[in-house]
Amino acid sequence: MNFGFTEEQELLRKTARDFLSERASSARVREVMEGPQTHDAALWTRLAELGWTGLTLPESHGGAGLSLIELCIVLEELGRALAPVPFLPTAIAATAIAELGSAAQQAQWLPEIAAGRCIASIAIAEERGRDEPAAIALRATPNGEGWCLDGRKLFVPDPQAADLFVVVARTGGEAAQGLGLFVVPAATPGLRVEPLRGMDLLRPLGQVAFESVAVPAANLLADEVDAWPAIAGVLDLARVMISAEMVGGADKCLEDSVKHAAERVQFGKPIGVHQAIKHKCADMLFQLESARSLTYYAAWAARAEPEEAPLMAAMAKAYASDAYRHVSAENIQIHGGVGFTWEYDCHLYFKRAKSDEAWLGDGILNRERVAALLPV
Repeated sequence: MNFGFTEEQELLRKTARDFLSERASSARVREVMEGPQTHDAALWTRLAELGWTGLTLPESHGGAGLSLIELCIVLEELGRALAPVPFLPTAIAATAIAELGSAAQQAQWLPEIAAGRCIASIAIAEERGRDEPAAIALRATPNGEGWCLDGRKLFVPDPQAADLFVVVARTGGEAAQGLGLFVVPAATPGLRVEPLRGMDLLRPLGQVAFESVAVPAANLLADEVDAWPAIAGVLDLARVMISAEMVGGADKCLEDSVKHAAERVQFGKPIGVHQAIKHKCADMLFQLESARSLTYYAAWAARAEPEEAPLMAAMAKAYASDAYRHVSAENIQIHGGVGFTWEYDCHLYFKRAKSDEAWLGDGILNRERVAALLPV
């Protein structure tokens, strides 16, 4: 078995890194973060022109038809740059439609997403903040011609930029029974988006309120009786995508730490000559490469070993969450006093690490999931 990347995949990585170093520099990222816009619209347009918005979508719907591995390569580079675009939530929502939608549903929405004309997001968590069946309270009631949605979703990523929401709602029953997945355009009457104040200023969060929102029956993905097993499969893919973004951010933190340790001179010597700094960097490298290996194995297993995929997705998310948090915190420590200042980017990566860690379960929750999935 070849555990390395192909020439085409390495070329994709290099192309993505070169492009983002030019179009998503630290100065540009800060300009967007401190400005009135929620994302870099010009950068989003360029990503669409490069075909990234349809990377894994079927060629019949305008996509490139590539695998989750290629998507993870791009997500890793976007995570390195902290690119201010709603790429990750759009990719997760598009995956839900591609995996669970009918041919007609895919034909309706996927070409728009692949072309970059439609930004999407996924709305799952509510007051409990958990992404699990028992925590879903938003109600979907049959109304004859379709469904009526009432309730609210919290911590929805990039909601102000979204043209489309993929929403988990309760169609009846308890726990896993009676959950449905709906596609709801942002312009639907009764749907209201309210921004929430979050830690990560580069990934806006919001509350999406549904007040008697009428949704056609054609907008229901999967099974209305018990769609949770299908939804859980999509969330496993999402965990791998989030892990890839975390790997990219951790990689940049390590790179910046090593660079600073070589350039910062105290008492006539670079601080990198001290064992305390060397050991920190070595530990950061170990955690980074372990997270990367788990993430790309999980991306491979998603198609090659579907029975193993849920376990590997949980393992990748658990380890990458802890690794990114640790590496980004150590990056601040190695930078010393300036690491806490606004002018340096250390805090931006630490905030993204905390944001990504909470999304679809932190290390503790995903280790619990690993324990439940392991064969007895």
